[in-house]
Amino acid sequence: MRIHNLKELYVAILIFLSFSFNVTAQTNAAPILTATGNQIYCPGESLNITTAFNITDTDDTATEAIYIQISSGYENGQDVLTLTGTHPGVTSSWNATSAKLTITGTGGANVPYTSLIAAVEDVVYINSALNPTSGTRTFSITVGQANYLESTDHYYLYVAQQGIHWDAARDAAEASTYYGLQGYLATILSEDEAQLIGEQALGTGWIGGTDEAVEGVWRWVTGPEAGTVFWNGGVNGSTPNYAFWNNGEPNNLDNEDYAHITAPGVGVLGSWNDLPIAGGDSPYVPQGYIVEYGGMPGDPVLQLSATTTISIFEITNTTADSACGSGPLTLQATTNGDTAYWYDTATGGTPIATGTTFTTPAITTTTTYYASAYDETCNTTRTPVTATIHPLPTVTIEATSVIICGSETATLQANSSTGTINWYTDATGGTPIATGTTFTTPIVTEDTVYYAEAEQNGCPSVARTAVSITIKPLPEARADETILFCENDTALLDGEIDDPVTYLWNTGETTPQITIDEAGIYTVTITNDLGCSDSQTFTADIIFAPKINVIQVNNTDEATIIMEDGTQEYEYSIDGINYQSSPVFRGLKDGIYAAYARSLNDCGLDIKTFKVLLVQKFFTPNNDGINDAFTIAGMATTYPQATVTVFDRYGKIITGLNRYNREWDGTYNGNKLPSTDYWYIIKLTNASPEIKGHVSLVR
Repeated sequence: MRIHNLKELYVAILIFLSFSFNVTAQTNAAPILTATGNQIYCPGESLNITTAFNITDTDDTATEAIYIQISSGYENGQDVLTLTGTHPGVTSSWNATSAKLTITGTGGANVPYTSLIAAVEDVVYINSALNPTSGTRTFSITVGQANYLESTDHYYLYVAQQGIHWDAARDAAEASTYYGLQGYLATILSEDEAQLIGEQALGTGWIGGTDEAVEGVWRWVTGPEAGTVFWNGGVNGSTPNYAFWNNGEPNNLDNEDYAHITAPGVGVLGSWNDLPIAGGDSPYVPQGYIVEYGGMPGDPVLQLSATTTISIFEITNTTADSACGSGPLTLQATTNGDTAYWYDTATGGTPIATGTTFTTPAITTTTTYYASAYDETCNTTRTPVTATIHPLPTVTIEATSVIICGSETATLQANSSTGTINWYTDATGGTPIATGTTFTTPIVTEDTVYYAEAEQNGCPSVARTAVSITIKPLPEARADETILFCENDTALLDGEIDDPVTYLWNTGETTPQITIDEAGIYTVTITNDLGCSDSQTFTADIIFAPKINVIQVNNTDEATIIMEDGTQEYEYSIDGINYQSSPVFRGLKDGIYAAYARSLNDCGLDIKTFKVLLVQKFFTPNNDGINDAFTIAGMATTYPQATVTVFDRYGKIITGLNRYNREWDGTYNGNKLPSTDYWYIIKLTNASPEIKGHVSLVR
């Protein structure tokens, strides 16, 4: 064989050493271990892991050590194996991480099988928890250092070798044997294997999975499972059978194609991550690899290990029951043991029944029973299961008979001793039409009966209570009216009908008619001898006397009468004889007029005088002595308080006239203004309305 590099030399040395070991191992007959004892554990006790143990070996009478491991169901922090009794020449040590008790000779000497048999039979199991985690603990008793798992009948050996590459680990595993069993880089197909290899191993290392052939398709490529796909995809992929990737794995960071058990303290204990063939930096430096033995073609049938079990039982689920008023009730309890035991006390006493189902005696009050997975000989915490008796509620009705007038709704009242009031239309059956202590019915048009029932926790009152509704006729009040009357006048409101009734106005008066002098809403309630009432409403509005606010004179020959109240209708006149509907009068001459406004409802007349001032339409400032300036006549004598403001079309003030400055010659700051229209506002006195208009400047 030609060696090309150090790596090949290293692998060759491993193979040679393995071959030398295998030759030696094959010349030595394998011992046969047998054990009995599938037992039930009572919490708090110490229990021997086996009732009988033996080692048979045709060519040896002693060995260096024996190993007892809790290979499945192990709870670190609860489960402990301890060697009891006196055993000269024998020493023991317990490793809580691997769940393994090692029994060796004092000073490393071989121990006779007889001493080991006696020691194993004195090994006891103790669970330190008050309420131990239930399930089965499997104890693997073996003469070799490899861990044995009963569910696979395989052996698992962790080989520590820091920095070893995945392919070198694969080759070294395949070059090793264990009592004639062919080794291979471990494959993990179940949770039991994952726990034993990952959580209970002494280190971290390579296992036989890779996606080197097809990225994202992870296969086992070693041992009898070679070619089996166990993962498809990346972080969010899926498994067709079993996988135990760490959080965020496999992530294929830097082309990571090989499966590796993660170092303790990095994510989930015992889980996997993907690494390059050489591993990664701390904490991803490979510490070794896991070799699996068993299942290969040609493997011998061995009994290097014996197994026993101890089962811890618990109540895994309970179902309570309830009833209304009284009854026997049916309680349920499931257990991972053989049966459930029922008690009427939390401690002590003897079972009153057994089985997953327990029917209580007839009870009238809520009672707690207790379920246990053990009989009275084992003092364990019992699980309470309550048989609840809900008391039947009762109904109290405020009024069992209600009278309503005409077609209207009725308000019914009921109270419950406990729980909720439900309302029905039937004495039995049906579904509730309303819930609550107060129920407002739909509009009732005929005599009707409703029923109240109390309910609490699904328990109804013994019977529903009837509430009857009787309809009485209403008096027929007149239709509502709107009344109009003049300011400073009165109006008569008449609510009288022919039937014998009483009257009550919202003013407090009790007569059929009342007289009012104010606007407002007036209502009369009419009640017949059955106590049923109807009402009539009067909306009274005042028509105010007309009042002229102002007469607006525009364009010199036009006047508009403006009223203080613009919401009413009026007629207008300027001679007191001829009236018109329009408030605008045109073609007026210079002079004093009287404006008349009267209401169309005959509610009065108002008169106000006004003056019409005729203002020139244009002026021509050409110094011909005719119409050379803009002015108003009489500013010096007739209208000594008059003012005139002149604007251009943009609103700029051009000039202002008064009795001292009575004319405008068409200039601004000494400059002639162009021919166009100019606007003015005339105030004859401070109290008089404005007269607005425009004058044309013509050049």
